[in-house]
Amino acid sequence: MSEGAGDDVTRRATGMTVRREVLGDAHVDRAESRKTEFTEGFQDFITRYAWGELWAGDGTDRRTRSCLTLAILAATGLEDEFAMHVRAARRNGVEPGQIREVLMHVAIYAGVPRANSAFRIADAILTEEADDAGDSTH
Repeated sequence: MSEGAGDDVTRRATGMTVRREVLGDAHVDRAESRKTEFTEGFQDFITRYAWGELWAGDGTDRRTRSCLTLAILAATGLEDEFAMHVRAARRNGVEPGQIREVLMHVAIYAGVPRANSAFRIADAILTEEADDAGDSTH
C-alpha cells in the first residue's frame, strides 16, 4: 500500500484483512468480541494504521516485518505482545532458527535478561506447535 493510500474505510478493510492473515481469525475474533465502548476507538486505530498502513505496506515482506516486530517486542519486554507475534511470525513463514537469531541479537543489543524471557516464551510456543504437529524438534 502506498503512502497515504485510501481513506479510513479502505484502510480499515485492508487492515482487517491483513490482521486476520497475520494473527489468524481466532485471535482477531477474540479481540473483536472483547471490544468495549472504551476500547473501540483504539481497536479501530490499530486496525487502520498498524495493519492497514504499516503491515499492508510494500516496503518490506511480512517475514522481515515479523522479525523486526519480534526484536522490538522482546527488547522492550512486552511479553504478551511478543507471544502473539511469535505465533504470527510462524504464520508468516519465519522458521524457529530465524527466531533464535533475532533473539540472539536482542541479547547483544538490548540485554540478556530481555532475551532470556523472550527465549522462554518462544520456546514454549514452538514446543506447543511441534507437539501439535507431532514433531519432537523445533
